[in-house]
Amino acid sequence: MGSLAKKGLQQYLLQLQHHPLRTKAITAAVLSAISDIVSQKLSGIQKLQLKRLLLKVLLGFAYLGPFGHFLHILLDKLFKGKKDSKTVAKKVIIEQLTSSPWNNFLFLVYYGLVVEGRPWSQVKTKIKKDYPTVQYTSWTFWPVVGWVNHQYVPLQFRVIFHSFIAFGWGIFLNLQAKSIAAKKD
Repeated sequence: MGSLAKKGLQQYLLQLQHHPLRTKAITAAVLSAISDIVSQKLSGIQKLQLKRLLLKVLLGFAYLGPFGHFLHILLDKLFKGKKDSKTVAKKVIIEQLTSSPWNNFLFLVYYGLVVEGRPWSQVKTKIKKDYPTVQYTSWTFWPVVGWVNHQYVPLQFRVIFHSFIAFGWGIFLNLQAKSIAAKKD
């Protein structure tokens, strides 16, 4: 590893140790930004939509990073830091029945109302039509990620691991939301 990359990683780990919530929030914001830039390019947007990008960064910083930080702390306290298979399965089930549906619903609402500026009636119709597909797809993908995360990733790195995987999931959600919006236009 190059000296600059090594120093950067060391500094990041130091920030994570001393300021975990802030570091996770910034990491989620940066990864949300990169995910949205990729999504915009893949969906054929020629000129980067800065307002949309900033709104996605805000969601990552203000919600996704902090939510994940406190969720993983809560689950670890609830299950006393255990990592046996039965406990990991319980953590994954709790995550998939609570935070997964909530986060997917919140994303679709936020994207429709805030990012796209659509009226509630259109957002509500879109959610009724497309939320089941998004949630079903989530349940076919995220339990495996959750299992790996709770079984093998140390607590302080779980949000970061999750954020990196969410980078790809964000692209999927963005393309899903964009294709739905394109059909309505």
